[in-house]
Amino acid sequence: MALYDDTLSLLRELIRNACVNDYTPSSGQEVRNADTLERFFADTPGVTIERFESAPGRVSIVVTLPGTDPNAEPLTFLGHTDVVPVDVDRWTVDPFGAEIREGRLYGRGAMDMLFITAAQAAVLRDAARTGRPTGTLTFVGVADEESRGTLGAKWLSEEHPEAFSWRNCLSETGGSHLPIADGSDALVLVVGEKGAAQRRLHVSGDAGHASNPFGRESAVANIAEVARRISLIDVPVSHDPLWQGFVQAFRFSPEVEESLLAGTDDTAFEHFGDLKRYAHALSRLTIAPTILRAGSAINVLPSSATLDLDIRPLPGTTQDDVDAVLTEALGDLAPSVRIERLISEPATVSPTSGPLFDALIDTFDEFFPGVPVVPTVAAGGSDLRFARQLGGTGYGFALHARERTLGDVFHLLHHHDEYIELEDLDLTVQAYRSLVRRFCGV
Repeated sequence: MALYDDTLSLLRELIRNACVNDYTPSSGQEVRNADTLERFFADTPGVTIERFESAPGRVSIVVTLPGTDPNAEPLTFLGHTDVVPVDVDRWTVDPFGAEIREGRLYGRGAMDMLFITAAQAAVLRDAARTGRPTGTLTFVGVADEESRGTLGAKWLSEEHPEAFSWRNCLSETGGSHLPIADGSDALVLVVGEKGAAQRRLHVSGDAGHASNPFGRESAVANIAEVARRISLIDVPVSHDPLWQGFVQAFRFSPEVEESLLAGTDDTAFEHFGDLKRYAHALSRLTIAPTILRAGSAINVLPSSATLDLDIRPLPGTTQDDVDAVLTEALGDLAPSVRIERLISEPATVSPTSGPLFDALIDTFDEFFPGVPVVPTVAAGGSDLRFARQLGGTGYGFALHARERTLGDVFHLLHHHDEYIELEDLDLTVQAYRSLVRRFCGV
């Protein structure tokens, strides 16, 4: 119980520090959580502590427990310390009060991902008090994950790649359950994530006084037609083995499974229940129009307009492939539309074999014997992509009780009244501690 109590106490303090990242360079102020973590590791035998500040107040902390064998596999915990903003009026509890009610700990970041961050830190400290690992064990409290890591993991990977090992990394999230059609169980292990192919589409028109529109080309009408054509894009279903394995794990009827794998009937996604949107995202390249801009004054015809697209490619889809899909959809409008690339990153995926993957599977089996593990890909981003880009592996790892589904976890991410079940916090602490014994020998 001491390890769990230490984790819970740390988690509540991390929540109360309210390191809110509103996607501006001066927000986050993860220095508060870095200070908390440095105090947490004070007097811990055998560890070294380093701080890295990418911008004023944007502090990441690295705690290293050196291994006894330089040839042994290292293990790195990537736990981010920032949280997303809150709509206070929509919360029924103080979002930064870290209140406990009926077996749940409430607070912004409780699920995303401070409960894992706290568990990782507490487990490393406990391991250090036990002895020395064979391979080096590292905890990284990373800033700025919620803003795609620009001042956090991305900055560390570019400016200080030697600060810790990227070879074997764990972060958010995994270990929830799938609602299998026949009532059986399956666990989720996140092995990769979709990429980013953000685009801004530019069109032009004739400027002028809005009282005299006759004969002028309308940028607003042009961008509206661009948006209409983009919305009609019908992206074919993927043949990726991870998508196929995800569908097959649900044990649907042969007819439903065939419809999903062949992409012949999108109504079949309803069989996933509250996971239908995630399943659809996992099945293909997704294109979502999100921001439309045109004009600044009601009496002026704008000379330009833009449409922003949030596009998430699967592994194997290139940035050129994305532009080709857009160009084809635009048809005869394509020559008059400029496609600007914004954040563009490839999808990343880690192997479903190897020392760390095998240790994770064995750890799951310890807590849920005989339950199959389904590798899957996150629709959003995490810091693990930087490990993969540097040649390492990265997996999303936690552990939830049998009744907690992947849909339950998705529902709480960035939601009002975010919470973590204390039972799941305890399971995650136990799972991480067991994994460290199994993988690091301490």
